[in-house]
Amino acid sequence: MSLPIPGMVAPLADTGEIDKRIADLKSVEHWLTLNLNMVKMSVQGLEMQKATLSTLQAAQQAAGAPAGGSREAGAPPQNPMEAWWSMLQQAPNPPPERKKRR
Repeated sequence: MSLPIPGMVAPLADTGEIDKRIADLKSVEHWLTLNLNMVKMSVQGLEMQKATLSTLQAAQQAAGAPAGGSREAGAPPQNPMEAWWSMLQQAPNPPPERKKRR
């Protein structure tokens, strides 16, 4: 056979060369694992964003917000991020901290 088959490694007689190849392949494996984890985190972050936006849109629809168009004064915001911000602004303020007695 003159063409190498993918995945087939020519046998080596030198153990030093084998150790070098093992170390090189382990470095590549670690690099690929790191990249795989980064891709998984990116996908997970996007899925969380999608779920949040879907929830905000469902809450907006449940509140009876008109679909599209300009909004009237006092009407709930159309943009999900605006709805989220409005919700935070309307939340009651936490009670003030008590002073500790000594």
